[in-house]
Amino acid sequence: MSVGEFLKERLAALLPDPAEDLRDPDYIRDSLALGWLIATFYFRADVRGIENIPADGPVLLVGNHSGGNVTPDSFVLGLAFNTYFGVERPFYQLAHDLVMLMPQVQWLRRMGMVGASPGTAERLLDRGAAVLVYPGGDWEVHRPTWKSASVDFAGRKGFLRLALDRKVPIVPVVGIGGQETALFLSRGEGLARFLRLDKLLRLKVLPISVAPPWGLNIGDFVGHIPLPAKITVSVLKPVDLHRKFGPHPDLEKSYNHITRLMQRELDRLAAERRLPLLG
Repeated sequence: MSVGEFLKERLAALLPDPAEDLRDPDYIRDSLALGWLIATFYFRADVRGIENIPADGPVLLVGNHSGGNVTPDSFVLGLAFNTYFGVERPFYQLAHDLVMLMPQVQWLRRMGMVGASPGTAERLLDRGAAVLVYPGGDWEVHRPTWKSASVDFAGRKGFLRLALDRKVPIVPVVGIGGQETALFLSRGEGLARFLRLDKLLRLKVLPISVAPPWGLNIGDFVGHIPLPAKITVSVLKPVDLHRKFGPHPDLEKSYNHITRLMQRELDRLAAERRLPLLG
């Protein structure tokens, strides 16, 4: 067995079962008050357009991803969703394998985080859930801080195939402020290739940032303490790809349409901000 095969096998053994659903509505309900206290006073959270999410039925929320392995925009959106629609409505967030190995994973799984394994999103949508995906994944979430106001899915179109196969609407979600919760210096994609992390762990990046409590933080594998940047989340109106582009939507046109909508809203949110952290 090669080193790569051994590491993949060990990683698979450590990962939680992606089919296991630990979302706990009672736990979420009990956590809302403290969550809003943190979101309001630490992140000065501002959530707009939550009513644009369809009131029931399966829906695919597609967001830009910010904040390294600690993503406050996801936290804020989850609070808003569960408060507005109630904790009984199933809401899940897909996460990369390495996030599923982080120390806080049990808390996050009780809030609805699940591993982004093949078939997970399909099963959840088939059950009528709202599912949040971040197509940009580790590539986007670790972009340099000075690229905060950019949507970068790296051309990934799997979310479009998912929405089309399951015949569910896409609700674009745009957040800003997360990339100011640390000083993100580099994705470290060259270092990841050198260490063969792309082959061993499906990691295209080995990010380098400056964040408390570590100072220089390489990898962000155990997370960090986010700086108190103002987080603004804007939920856009649903997009029905079949209604927009006909019975056989072109993936490239669909991708450009969704990312253009999101970038336009992100530009608008960025224009509102005056100073880093303060918003």
